[in-house]
Amino acid sequence: MPSRLKCNLVLMTNTICDRIENLIKEIRTSERQAGRSPGSVKLLAVSKKHPSAAIREAILCGQQHFGEHYAPKMAQKCGEIGQDAAKWHFIGPLQSNKTAIVARHAHWCHTIDRLKIARRLSEQRPDELPDLQLCIEVNIDNEESKAGVQPSDVEALAHEIAALPRVNLRGLMCIPQSSDESARRRDSFARLRQLQETLIRSGFELDTLSMGMSADYHEAIEEGATIVRIGTAIFGPRQ
Repeated sequence: MPSRLKCNLVLMTNTICDRIENLIKEIRTSERQAGRSPGSVKLLAVSKKHPSAAIREAILCGQQHFGEHYAPKMAQKCGEIGQDAAKWHFIGPLQSNKTAIVARHAHWCHTIDRLKIARRLSEQRPDELPDLQLCIEVNIDNEESKAGVQPSDVEALAHEIAALPRVNLRGLMCIPQSSDESARRRDSFARLRQLQETLIRSGFELDTLSMGMSADYHEAIEEGATIVRIGTAIFGPRQ
């Protein structure tokens, strides 16, 4: 069944709890079909442009990890819900004048694309908080319109980030080129996995591949995703 049709079927259920439960079942099925260990893929609920009430409902259903695109909005929701009530992942483009917000409120940042941003997060991370977990965003399909590091430049940036205090490089993230062809999406995901495998052979201790969204998370899981970022299939269309 095409991924978009599956997403539409998920939205036909009545509540956020129903949708999360169905998604977890789909993720576990994809893990099994790919020969992955049960529970090896984490569901990141993308709560961008959705109210705190929807996040609270998801938390009551057992969802722990939430992704936000805008630093001030993430800080606002942390204040309304509680920073320790959930694990907050920043997954949007990050400007240098917003790094202090992410450093204070996020548990993860998936969109590191240059050393300046990683260094500011390191410097601004409060000492009393655990290390901020980072992923390098890779422009896996070399699209001019997208952010991210070129694949050939990832290893050099990884070495620089690894030397910083109060941050911990965990892996790679990508948003593949938009396509209705499953094979093309799968190829992009496979190349990100291969790039991470190359870094691991070079000595980096990486365990995270943040890739796959509502329309393509099945292919991403089959190619090694450990975090899938899903919003519409949980919360419905963005406001």
